[in-house]
Amino acid sequence: MQNSSMAPKKSIWNAIYNQRQLIVLTFPFLIMVLIFNYFPLWGWILAFKDYKPYLGFQQSEWVGLKNFTDLFSDMYFFQALRNTLVISSLKLIFNFLSSITFAILLNEVKNMLVKRTVQTVSYLPHFVSWVVAANIIYTVLSPDYGIINDLLVKFHIIKEPINFLGEPQYFWFIAPATEVWKEMGWNAIIYLAAMTNIDPQLYEAASIDGAGRLKQIWHITLPGILPTVKILLIMNVGWILNAGFEQMYFLQRPSTLDYSDILETYILRYGIGSGRWSYATAAGIFNSVVSLILVTTANRIASKIGEGERVF
Repeated sequence: MQNSSMAPKKSIWNAIYNQRQLIVLTFPFLIMVLIFNYFPLWGWILAFKDYKPYLGFQQSEWVGLKNFTDLFSDMYFFQALRNTLVISSLKLIFNFLSSITFAILLNEVKNMLVKRTVQTVSYLPHFVSWVVAANIIYTVLSPDYGIINDLLVKFHIIKEPINFLGEPQYFWFIAPATEVWKEMGWNAIIYLAAMTNIDPQLYEAASIDGAGRLKQIWHITLPGILPTVKILLIMNVGWILNAGFEQMYFLQRPSTLDYSDILETYILRYGIGSGRWSYATAAGIFNSVVSLILVTTANRIASKIGEGERVF
């Protein structure tokens, strides 16, 4: 009995010893995660103080939950929260649908030269910074010389050019549309990689049984990439309160703030920009806690919908 109880311990230490080189290689990454992801959590103490830079952490006055009370009593905070949820949800839906559809269509292309060319062109916008991308979007949507307005007027869809980026009611649709243009090709890469793991014999058998391309996509391709879709969905749900700071910051205008102001730009303007460091920290804690709750909930739902095991 003693030997059998000691066996698991010996096997664990033997495994650690045998993989000691790999474990040592992980140390730099663990240190990086600790420095950039966990040590900064000590700064959350600011949310419970009236932080003054000239007084420092220790001497600043404790105010308890006052910053959170101020946060939840500010109407502009709830406006920013609404915009964040709406824009992030639309991005999540359109990004998933467009990326999966594009990957499936690209997977059906048999000419490798055409396939590689289209794929390369599609993910090039991913490498363009939002500074440059915002200028491109402004040019395309300009009411004076933008190609979108020119086409709409030419085909008599509208009578006069529309200032798309100056009218708040259009922003909730412009944000996800521009995100799809920039990230669709890049996001499709992982789905194309998942499709390569599908056994080609399944398609051959389905073809022999008389299934067309659409039925093969529905019954073979989509179920084959479903585990990948679930994992990416869970990861993206956890980031639903991050609607894309750079995109919103460069595209929003004072006239569209009612629809374009998200939590991150709200924190920048009302927190850091106004010197309210503690208030900004409280808003950041709210963002992190809600994101943790969302990703945990999504993981539980996915485990029940799927085959019974959680992804994480």
